[in-house]
Amino acid sequence: MRVGTFVLAAQFPGQGPGEALHRAIRSTEVAEESGLDSVWLAEHHFVPYGVCPSAVTLAALLLGRTRRIRVGTAVSVLPTQHPVALGEQAALLHLTSGGRFTLGVGRGGPWVDLEVFGGGLEAYEKGFPESLELLLDWLGKPRVAGSGERYGFREVAVVPRADELLDVDGGESPGGPEVIVACTSPKTVKLAAQNGLPMLLGMHCGDEEKAEMVALWRSAALAAGHSPESVRETGHVSAGVAQIADRAEDAVETLVKAMPGWLRQGLDAHVTVDGRHRVMRDPVAYTELLCGLHPVGPPRLAADRLAATAERTGITRFALLVEGSGDLAATEENVTRLGTEVLPLLS
Repeated sequence: MRVGTFVLAAQFPGQGPGEALHRAIRSTEVAEESGLDSVWLAEHHFVPYGVCPSAVTLAALLLGRTRRIRVGTAVSVLPTQHPVALGEQAALLHLTSGGRFTLGVGRGGPWVDLEVFGGGLEAYEKGFPESLELLLDWLGKPRVAGSGERYGFREVAVVPRADELLDVDGGESPGGPEVIVACTSPKTVKLAAQNGLPMLLGMHCGDEEKAEMVALWRSAALAAGHSPESVRETGHVSAGVAQIADRAEDAVETLVKAMPGWLRQGLDAHVTVDGRHRVMRDPVAYTELLCGLHPVGPPRLAADRLAATAERTGITRFALLVEGSGDLAATEENVTRLGTEVLPLLS
């Protein structure tokens, strides 16, 4: 079982962005100290839901601050950035961190970001497969040309090569960075499967829905010609929420007090690029849903819920939101208890 944290750098009501980012950094440092496997960084623009606008930039800082823990993006949004530029950054972080970087990518949403960064609605609705293909080419080939509808350019050399990681032990190079795809629809599940890429599945999904998506991924990957062994070994990631307390009611109370205000302020700030109507979840009901789905409660309850998800879905990697209290000291304690009290129960 590989348990990590999911960091949104959430700006709770009454806080500034500096406070949210400091909490993100400290929670990563504590995660490494507490024996957790990884930290996954979200990326948002123009909203207090999350104040990290560049997951790869924050990943670079955190890779420099740590020595063992893996750092991944969850996710870098492809429709708002050039896949070659993102591929260059991913290669750089992979090579300079000794292979501790994971690049998570996704479509994002139909937000005003598309207008600001020039991708437009077309990039969101139709351009993701082309962008993903170009990104994967950049991470795996010595020379690449752009020949798609959105990206067209002459062949150029890939520098630095992501698959030329220095192995100080003299063994075989592990290749380029791991790439995962955030999946919320069957179409994206099939795209990830065709490329043999693991999925990141959202915290709003229950075990049954995640199990169905894993089953669809496996069938599509086999149909695309991937070997049964590689299909079995692909490590999908389940996002969730974790709040550890001695009593379940105390853990739930902590989140129900803090998260709805953040969700209401953060989600309400999203603006669609084309004025389409959007329905916001009820913040209290959503918080209560998350508390029921994920490891929220005493260490044994938390471990049992993670084990149940792994048994039902086959997923053994977790990215858990730990900052739901909105408080720095409480977040640090939560991360420590997750690593020192829950993780040993999963061994």
